[in-house]
Amino acid sequence: MARVAVIGGGISGLGTALMLGRRGHTVTLYEQDAREAGADLEQDFFEWGRPRVPQAVQPHSLLAPVRTVLRAEAPDVYQDLLARGAREFHDFDWFDEHPPHRDGDEDLVTLRTRRIVLEAALTAAVRREATVEVRRGRRVSGLAVGEGRPVRVTGVRVGAETFGADLVVDAAGRRSPVPAWLVEAGCRPPVVESHRTGIAYLCRWYRLRADGPRDPGRGVKTGSAASFALAGVFPSDNDTFAVNLLLSTADPTRGALTDPEVFEAVARRFPACAAWLDLDAEPQSAVLAMAGLDNRWTALADAEGPVVTGLVNAGDSLIHTNPTSGHGVSLGLRAAQYLAGHVDEVVADPAGYHAWTVEALRPWFDAQVASDRANEQRLAESAPPPERRAAAVATCAFEDPVVMRARAKVRHLVSRPDEAYATEEVDRHVTAWLAANPDFEPEHDGPTRDQWDALIAG
Repeated sequence: MARVAVIGGGISGLGTALMLGRRGHTVTLYEQDAREAGADLEQDFFEWGRPRVPQAVQPHSLLAPVRTVLRAEAPDVYQDLLARGAREFHDFDWFDEHPPHRDGDEDLVTLRTRRIVLEAALTAAVRREATVEVRRGRRVSGLAVGEGRPVRVTGVRVGAETFGADLVVDAAGRRSPVPAWLVEAGCRPPVVESHRTGIAYLCRWYRLRADGPRDPGRGVKTGSAASFALAGVFPSDNDTFAVNLLLSTADPTRGALTDPEVFEAVARRFPACAAWLDLDAEPQSAVLAMAGLDNRWTALADAEGPVVTGLVNAGDSLIHTNPTSGHGVSLGLRAAQYLAGHVDEVVADPAGYHAWTVEALRPWFDAQVASDRANEQRLAESAPPPERRAAAVATCAFEDPVVMRARAKVRHLVSRPDEAYATEEVDRHVTAWLAANPDFEPEHDGPTRDQWDALIAG
C-alpha cells in the first residue's frame, strides 16, 4: 500500500484522499485553511471568507459524473449529500413523462446544490476514514526531492518539518505553487496552456419563503439570453436559488450591476430570472462578482515524458475551466477515481496517468476553450442570434425527448457535440421539427441594449 500526501482540501483533494483511503492506502491531506465545512451550512456558505476559493459562493450544477462517481466509490457520501438538501433533477423531468428508457438514461441527472453541501459531505466522510489524516491549518511550503532524472518527489515540507510520501498529489487549485517549486527543484517546466475568457459572472442568492410557492411551474426554462449577456437561474438545496448574469469583462455597465437594485431590475428583463424572482423569494446575499477567469491546462509531462515522478496533479491544478458549463467538480472527481484505482502504477511511473488525462479530460478542456472564444466574441460584439438550424436544435430539445437526450449527453460529459448531435436520428427529428415550425426564427428573449442601458441609468 502507498503513502500518499495530498496538497489541498477542496473537493478534488477530499475526493482523492477518501477514495485512496478506502482502498487501504495511507493518506495525509494538508489544507492551509484551519476551518472545515459542515458545522453550519448557512454560516459556512454566506459568512466564511475564502479569497483563495472565489468560486465557492458562485452557483453550481453538479453534473452526472459527480453522481456516478460518488455512487460507485462512496454511496454513503451520496446519501449524505441528499440528506443535507441536494436534489436530483433528471433532464427528462422537463417533460410530463419520461420517454421509453435507453441504456444510460438513468445517469443523465444533475444534482442541484451549493458547493458547500458537497464539501460538508466529503469532509464528514474523510473524518470517519481511519486511513486518512487531515492536517488543517498546515500549509505545505515546498517539496522534498531525491535523485533521478526526472527528479523524484519524496514528500512535502511543512514549515521546518519534512513528511515522506510515495506519491504527492497536487490538488491545491488553479493558483497552485507546485509548478514553480518543480522548476526550482531543477525539473523541466510543466507545460501550461492558458486562455483568458473575457467573461465576468455576477450572482445573487435567494431563498424561497416557507409559506410561498416552491417553483415557477413546468415549462419555465432556467436560461435566457440577450445579444450581449446571458442570464440563468440555479435552483439549489434547502430552498435556495441563485440568479446569475454573464457578460463581457469589457462591458462598461458591469460595475453598476453590483448594486442589488440594479442587478435585480436587469435580471427581471430575462424571462427565466423573472419567473423565479416573481416567487417573492428573500435575498440572502449581496451581488457576488467573479472575473479574471481563464481556462488552464497544466501538464506535468512534455514531449520527453513526465517532468517529475512521485507527484501528479488533479482538479483545478491540472484542468481549470471557466464555470460556464460546470465541468470542474465532475472532472476533478473523475481524476480522483482514476488515481485511486491506479495509484501503484502511478507511484512507479506517472506516464500512464498523464496519458489518461489527455484522453479522458483534455477534450472537455478544448471544447470549453472553443465555446468561450465564441461567447467572448458574441458578448463583446452583441452578435445576432445563432444560425437557424443550430437555434432549432436548442429549442427543439425542450419539445422532443430524442433531441433532449443528445443535449443531456453533451451537458453531462457523456458525448461530445459532434457525436451526440450528428446521428441520423437526431437529424431526422430536428428536420421534422423545423418542418412543423416553418415560421421559426432565432431570437433573443432578453433585453435589447437600449433597454439594458436604460435600466442601468435608471
